[in-house]
Amino acid sequence: MFDAMIIRRMTIDDVDAVYAIDQACFARPWPRSSYENEIRENKCARYLVCVFEDKVIGFAGGWVVLDESQVTNIAILEPYRGRGYGKQLTRALLQYFSNLGAAVTTLEVRESNVRARHVYESLGFFRVGRRKKYYTDNGEDALLMLCDHLPEAEPDFEEPETQYEE
Repeated sequence: MFDAMIIRRMTIDDVDAVYAIDQACFARPWPRSSYENEIRENKCARYLVCVFEDKVIGFAGGWVVLDESQVTNIAILEPYRGRGYGKQLTRALLQYFSNLGAAVTTLEVRESNVRARHVYESLGFFRVGRRKKYYTDNGEDALLMLCDHLPEAEPDFEEPETQYEE
């Protein structure tokens, strides 16, 4: 199944597909312009897309600042959920963050999103806090989760626009 899946860095050409996934998956989707800005302007932002049979079926992204990273969003289209794509995408994002120098990653997840919480826990995340009434669509709390043991950075990783502290 994963042989037909590709996880790669998101490009500006993926923005329409990512925006459509965001609208389908989240009660309060980001504006399309936010994804354009993340790709074109935000030097801390990195996003990946999950492609299955030439179709973008999911995306994940976040920000890396020095040795810390924050997941901003992860989404898989409904027909592809429960097949492991989300876990593979999250694992790839953690590897990417590590390659960029991150030692820890945080994220917020809806308390009611048991499926996502299990995926995150299986990848080493644990609960460190609660953000009361975090989600503005229904006032639901978010659980703040942390992963403090990212995979080892790949020694041959290179990305021209990455800025390293000297």
